[in-house]
Amino acid sequence: MLHFTFTFSHTIPLPRFPSSLVHPELQLSSDSAEKNLYKTKFFTQILDHFNYNPQSYQTFQQRYLINDTYWGGFKNKAPIFVYTGNEGDIEWFTQNTGFMFEKAPHFKALLVFIEHRFYGKSIPFGGNKEIAYANSSTLGYLSSTQALADYATLIIDLKKNLSASDSPVVVFGGSYGGMLAAWFRLKYPHVAIGALASSAPILHFMGVTSPYVFNNIITQDFRGVSENCYKVLKGSWKLIEDTFNKKGGPELLQKSFRICNNESDPGSLEGWLQTAWVYAAMTDYPTPSNFLNPMPAYPVREMCKAIDSSRGNNNNTLEKLYYAANIYYNYTGNVKCFDLNEDSDPHGLQEWQWQACTEMIMPLGGNNEESIFPESKWSYDDRSSYCQYAYNLTPRPHWITTEFGGHDIKKVLRRFASNIIFFNGLRDPWSGGGVLKNISKTIVAIVAKEGAHHVDLRFSTKEDPKWLKRIRKQEVKIIARWIKQYHEDL
Repeated sequence: MLHFTFTFSHTIPLPRFPSSLVHPELQLSSDSAEKNLYKTKFFTQILDHFNYNPQSYQTFQQRYLINDTYWGGFKNKAPIFVYTGNEGDIEWFTQNTGFMFEKAPHFKALLVFIEHRFYGKSIPFGGNKEIAYANSSTLGYLSSTQALADYATLIIDLKKNLSASDSPVVVFGGSYGGMLAAWFRLKYPHVAIGALASSAPILHFMGVTSPYVFNNIITQDFRGVSENCYKVLKGSWKLIEDTFNKKGGPELLQKSFRICNNESDPGSLEGWLQTAWVYAAMTDYPTPSNFLNPMPAYPVREMCKAIDSSRGNNNNTLEKLYYAANIYYNYTGNVKCFDLNEDSDPHGLQEWQWQACTEMIMPLGGNNEESIFPESKWSYDDRSSYCQYAYNLTPRPHWITTEFGGHDIKKVLRRFASNIIFFNGLRDPWSGGGVLKNISKTIVAIVAKEGAHHVDLRFSTKEDPKWLKRIRKQEVKIIARWIKQYHEDL
């Protein structure tokens, strides 16, 4: 999900995922999940693909999920669709990637979802998180390049075991997984014939994309719905600060936002609200969803309705902000009060902080005077200082663009790359770092004005708008062309 990890002033803090609210999209038990969607398997993976030190040869068990219900088999050279796992539990992402399941019958495809090392159950060092996460000497094996090598190694071994050496592989991914899918196609073209990279901000790095673009898109999402809503959100930070500093202000904030304890300091409350606005914009789906929290269709619109409505005390702006945040945190109405410091991590995302301190230096948090968030500037020095404190290391802010490219992307990829679909929804703040224009006939950008974060990969519903149905049909048509060309070239 490419979530936020740093708590410096003027940046969006680590989002909270209240464990009482978050459930997988399909709300499946592990038994029913394995029976209906996939079987769980493990692959003995090497710890370090790039060095030959004694420790490099250690191994760990890497989890992958597989579904062969519709596979046409190796004799028919039927395709293999592989999901390149994100920064979290692979079951969570699998249960939210219905596109692959729904298109498997059409292509007679084998489905494989590979878990990213150091996440979920794919933990090196004997599966012991305390050891694996202990310090930089063990976490040093957590990187995008190691993950891509994991995927290549597993796919090649799987094809060998299935006698499916002639079956074409297409990789899929959303968000960070989408970045990995695109990079996999670039780095391992002999393994995958193409990639669908959904909401993949491969350009959101220093010197390539402005740190302002992320929050500017969120601002436009809300402002495009309601000018009054925009003005209320923009003025809310000063209102909260002023209220807190008044006599009885902390108690008023606690009461207005149904905070469980007395810890209603402005910083925690502001971070809690910012998280709601950010994730509502990211997942501003056209149908009800349960990816992060249960939310209605177009949650940004519903938040603005709460702010613009005359519900309760018409003049109580704090109350309106509470009802807006409720769309994200408590749409089911089951939560009676909120712990602003609750930091549960039900999807196992916590080690993204390490990646955000080493190679994934994605500048965001800077705001201009038009933003709904407090005005601020992105600071690499702040990030570096935190990483020094947390891990005693200095980030490598330009490694990703050195390893995978990013500068002059159209000119560079047009020279050597092929068969990549970049999907981006313009309501998704991460789209500001995405590929939004076609690069060549085979590197295609599909852009949806009303689209949100990897909405194309979600399970379809009867309520899906026509534009979303058209996009999925377009993606299927392109993938079918890749596979047809592959067989013609054999």
